[in-house]
Amino acid sequence: MTAQTYLAYDYPLLSAFWTMLWFFLWIMWFILLFRVVLDIFRDDALSGWAKAGWLVFCLVLPFLGVLVYLIARGKDMGRREVAQARAQQEQFDTYIRQTAAGGRPSSVDELARLSEMRERGAITDEEFRRAKEAVLSGHAPAGPAASATRTTGPVTHTSGR
Repeated sequence: MTAQTYLAYDYPLLSAFWTMLWFFLWIMWFILLFRVVLDIFRDDALSGWAKAGWLVFCLVLPFLGVLVYLIARGKDMGRREVAQARAQQEQFDTYIRQTAAGGRPSSVDELARLSEMRERGAITDEEFRRAKEAVLSGHAPAGPAASATRTTGPVTHTSGR
């Protein structure tokens, strides 16, 4: 028999499956360890000393530390991850809305800002009415402050020519 034939007898297919299983479990263990360490740093409710304690516990006795952390704080770990995912989704949605609008605020946002300016007394009721008509007709200036200044009267420019 040749060397390749002996290799087939020494390393059967079942051993290859067991090797792949252990390799997969080892990789999953490291992923879990990294997620626990990231969650320790992400948690704002923990003090600095508590974070240091959990981190030392998970690094010195990794199997026991991660197991205890998951038992003690696993439910909150999931909640923090869901909250972070929601916050990222909201930021992404806001970015998409702003980008799709071409960077200009929507007419609803523009009207809300005009209303706030009127309540503060920055613009009069007449200026508010004219700016509101401009926003609703689609000829809105760049922002509420610009609409308030444009509705107050003509601006004269002097040139040195």
